[in-house]
Amino acid sequence: MKPNFELHWTINQHHAGQMIKEFLKEKEISRIALTDIKFKGGKILVNNIEVNVRYVLKADDIVTVIFPPENPSEGVSGEKIKLEILFEDPFILVVNKPAGMSTIPSREHPRGSLANALVGYYEEIGIRATSHIVTRLDRDTSGIVLIAKHRHVHHLLSKQQQNGYVKRTYEAFAEGILKHDMGSIEEHIGRKTDSIIEREVRNDGQYACTHYNVLKRYTEFSHVELQLETGRTHQIRVHMSFIGHPLLGDDLYGGHHFLISRQALHCKKIHFLHPLSGMEMNFSAPLPLDMNEIIKAAL
Repeated sequence: MKPNFELHWTINQHHAGQMIKEFLKEKEISRIALTDIKFKGGKILVNNIEVNVRYVLKADDIVTVIFPPENPSEGVSGEKIKLEILFEDPFILVVNKPAGMSTIPSREHPRGSLANALVGYYEEIGIRATSHIVTRLDRDTSGIVLIAKHRHVHHLLSKQQQNGYVKRTYEAFAEGILKHDMGSIEEHIGRKTDSIIEREVRNDGQYACTHYNVLKRYTEFSHVELQLETGRTHQIRVHMSFIGHPLLGDDLYGGHHFLISRQALHCKKIHFLHPLSGMEMNFSAPLPLDMNEIIKAAL
C-alpha cells in the first residue's frame, strides 16, 4: 500500500507568529479532520518533528500534515471494471462514465457501479481509500465524473461546488422543436409526493436554474447544450419535461424510446480549480456512440 495522504507547506513571513491550528484552518482543514489526525493515526510535523496544534509558526518552517489511513467503504466491494480515465494525479480522478453504470450501488443494482470500479482500481494500484465521488450522474446519463482520492480533497471540491466553481456542460436531445435559440428555466424542484425517485416542478421545492442553447434542430428533436446554475436531482430532465420537451428516451419524464432506449443526456465538459494547486482544470468527453448514431440517422 502507498503511504498515508500527506500535505506540505513552507511557511512565509505572513504566517510567521500564527498558531498552527489557525494556519490549518485557513487551508480548509476542519476541526473534525484535526480530531481524526490526533486520534486515528495521523500526525502534524514541523521540520519533521511532531508538534501539537498550539505550535507557533516561524518563517521557513516546513509543515507536514499526515492524514490517518482511510478504510475502503463497507459494503462496496472492489470489481475489475475498466475505467475510461481522462485525468489522474495523486489527488483527483476524472473519468468518462458510460450510460448504464450507476454512480453508487443501489438495492436494484448492487454491483457494477462506478464506486465498485473505483474500489477495485484503488486495490490494483495500492491506494487505501474509499470512493469519493464529487459529481454524480444518473445511471443512464453518460459523461464526465469528478472523483477525489481522499476525504480532505473531497471536502475542498465540495466547497467549490457550493460556491459555484465546479461547472458542467451537457448535451441532450429533446423531443420536438424548441422555439427559442436559447433560454433559462427557473423553476423550483422537489420530490414527487407519491414517488421516492421522481422529481417535479413544485412551489415548495428547491430553487433550480437551467440554461439551454439550441445547437441544431432536426425533424423530430432538438440538439441542445445545457449548463446548470444549481445541481438538483434530475434537474435537466425535469426542467426540459416541464417546458414540453422531455429528453428522448426519458420515459420517467414523458420521453419516448423511438430513437434511443435511455435518456439522451451526456455530460461533455467540466471546469474546476485544482483543489491543491488552484490551477484551472478543463476536460471534455465526446458524445457516446448511441447519441452520435441518432445524429447520423437524422441527417
